[in-house]
Amino acid sequence: MDVGVVIIGRNEGERLRRCIQSLPTSELSIVYVDSNSSDGSVAYVSAQGFDVVELDMSIPFSAARARNEGYRYLLSKYPDIKFIQFIDGDCEVDVNWIPAAQNFLSAQPKIVAVCGRRRERYPERTIYNTLCDIEWNSPLGQAKSTGGDFMCRSQALVEVGGFNPEVVAGEEPELCFRWRQAGWKIERLDLEMTLHDANMTSIGQWWKRCERSGHAYAQGFFLHGNSPEKYCRKDLARIIIWALLLPFIIVCGSLLVSAWLLVLLLLYPAKIAQLARVHVKNFGLKIGLLYSVALVMGKFPQMKGVSGFLRRYFSGKRFQIIEYKRAE
Repeated sequence: MDVGVVIIGRNEGERLRRCIQSLPTSELSIVYVDSNSSDGSVAYVSAQGFDVVELDMSIPFSAARARNEGYRYLLSKYPDIKFIQFIDGDCEVDVNWIPAAQNFLSAQPKIVAVCGRRRERYPERTIYNTLCDIEWNSPLGQAKSTGGDFMCRSQALVEVGGFNPEVVAGEEPELCFRWRQAGWKIERLDLEMTLHDANMTSIGQWWKRCERSGHAYAQGFFLHGNSPEKYCRKDLARIIIWALLLPFIIVCGSLLVSAWLLVLLLLYPAKIAQLARVHVKNFGLKIGLLYSVALVMGKFPQMKGVSGFLRRYFSGKRFQIIEYKRAE
C-alpha cells in the first residue's frame, strides 16, 4: 500500500465514527492515535479492525507528538509506504481526496505536501463555526503551510524528524517551515478535502482558539524568528501593537498627559472599517463585518496566548495545549 493514514483524536465520539467511515479502508493502512479518550473511541476503532496507538499521557500531550507516534508506527509496520495522510479525528474525508492527492504528489516530485479545501460541517449553526469556515478558505496554489489535514511524502517527514513535539500549537506551519527551508514546496489544491466539526458554541471557545493562535505565533517566532524568512515576526508584531502597545499608550497617556488621547480608541473601529471594505465584498455585509471585528478583537486573546508562552518560556516550564473543543 502506498498510502498510510494517521488519525488523531480524544473523545471525538460520533465525529470519529464519521471520520473512519469516510475512508476507503480496504485500500489504506490506518492507525488511530488516541489521547486518553473516555468515550469508547479506542474500543470502537479496534472493533473496526484498525491499529490503535494509545499515547503515554504521563508525558505532556501535544498533537505533534500524537502525529509522530502515528506515522512512526505505520512506517515501522509498513516501511514501503510512500505517502502519509494526516487527519484530525473530528474531520470527514472527501471520497475523491486521497487518490487525487496521491496522484498529484506522484506527478510532482518537488512538492512535499498537499492539502485541499477544508470546510466546516455546520457553518450556519454559530458565528464561531462561520469564522472557522472562513479561516479554512485560504488561497489556492503554492502555500506556506497546511492545516491539520494533509498528505505528505513519508521520506521527507523522516528526513526532517517529523513534527516538533514541543510545539503545542501551530505544529503544521512549523513543520512546513522546516520543509521549505530544505527546498521543498507545499501546494493547496482546488479540491474538496475534509469536513471539519469545530462545534464552537460560545465566545469562551472562540477566545481559547485565538489564545492558542497567539501562543503559536510566539513560539514560532522564538524558534525561527531570526531566519531569513523572519518566521511569525509580522504576526507577532501585529498582536503586540494592537493588544499591548496601543492600549498602554491610550491608558497611560490619557491618565498622565491628556484625556484627549482617548481619541486613539477610534483606531480600532477604523481598522475594522478598513478590513470590512475587503471582506464585505467577499462574504456579504453581515459576515464580512463580523469577520473584520473578529480579526481586530481577536488580537486581545492572542496577546494572552503570547504572554502565557512567555511566562512558561522564561520560567522553564513545559508548554501545555490550549483546549477549545468540547467532547461530543
